[in-house]
Amino acid sequence: MNKFKDRMSKAQDKMQENDVDYVFLTPDSNMYYVSGYEGEIHERHFFLVISQSQSFFFVPDLYEEQVRDDTWIKDVRTWSDSENPRKELGEILNGSNSGKVLVSEQMQARFLLDLKKIFSEADFELAGEVFEQLRLRKSSEEVERIKESSKIADEVIKDLREMNEEIVGKTEEELADLIKEKMSEKGGEEPSFTPTASSGPNGAKPHYSYGEEIIEKGEQVVLDFGCYKDHYPSDQTRTLVFGGEPSEKFKEVHETVRKAQQKAVEKVKPGVKAKEVDRAARKVIEDAGYGDKFIHRTGHGVGLELHEPPFINQENNRELEEDMVFSVEPGIYIEGEFGVRIEDLVVVTEDGCDRLNKTDRSWKC
Repeated sequence: MNKFKDRMSKAQDKMQENDVDYVFLTPDSNMYYVSGYEGEIHERHFFLVISQSQSFFFVPDLYEEQVRDDTWIKDVRTWSDSENPRKELGEILNGSNSGKVLVSEQMQARFLLDLKKIFSEADFELAGEVFEQLRLRKSSEEVERIKESSKIADEVIKDLREMNEEIVGKTEEELADLIKEKMSEKGGEEPSFTPTASSGPNGAKPHYSYGEEIIEKGEQVVLDFGCYKDHYPSDQTRTLVFGGEPSEKFKEVHETVRKAQQKAVEKVKPGVKAKEVDRAARKVIEDAGYGDKFIHRTGHGVGLELHEPPFINQENNRELEEDMVFSVEPGIYIEGEFGVRIEDLVVVTEDGCDRLNKTDRSWKC
């Protein structure tokens, strides 16, 4: 539990720097980050309340024992279903009604409205004001956990390559189910998102997952998946061709995306702006004549959340720092024909970066 206490102390230091009076967290990654408690948001008021000098849980009484068992924070205030939680919390806070209050990005509107009634004269902002900077640079333990989950994704890709022609004739859904099964067999706790197994023209839809289409011989399949391991997710993409030879146009596009990803990875190092990494990938694709077919950012941060800062896009002036972890995933999407995306997670090092995904980036099995 010491790491959670240390993170709480750093969060409270950041609150002092930013003149923040209170932070109210509902169950989310920030709550886990400082307390070790993980849960889901339900209909009852459930807060971790943090001031510059103390922290306590305010939870329904039916959660009291669970919270005490799962976190180092032993100050747990409870309310029952026969009580008004807003009234009870207001009394605990002893009439506070002003200051600067931060709330979870995922907080339900009705909880926020109750807090606004308690803090009728306060300025409300998002908890990221305190937590984003704390979580941008990953600890060595966090990096190792992302490496572990990334290794599982890599092993599944290797298995699919070895199966090769066995994939032909399966539906996209059957392939997605196979991916989930293999990740579980290799120690993945749960998928970090709905796997993508998009074949043929479906690959031109960046956020398509899978359907009933049958995978044909020589047809490209965009495979984007990952899993959680000890709270940290993996996220990688390969575009493969099973059991045959693809078109020359596909080969050209795939090589363009491969080169774009390589140029972006080579650009990563401390002090480089996030938008420069995006630009490195985008220029390769534009020079090849497919600039209008690259329709999303080049990457996103990965940590306790699958998508978190830093975001690798055309507008982000944030300078990269050692121990940041993010994806590098350019793509080209040609409507009605096919799509290609290649994605690795990278961790910024002292003089560059390390790829956390190690498998072949070609389309060949």
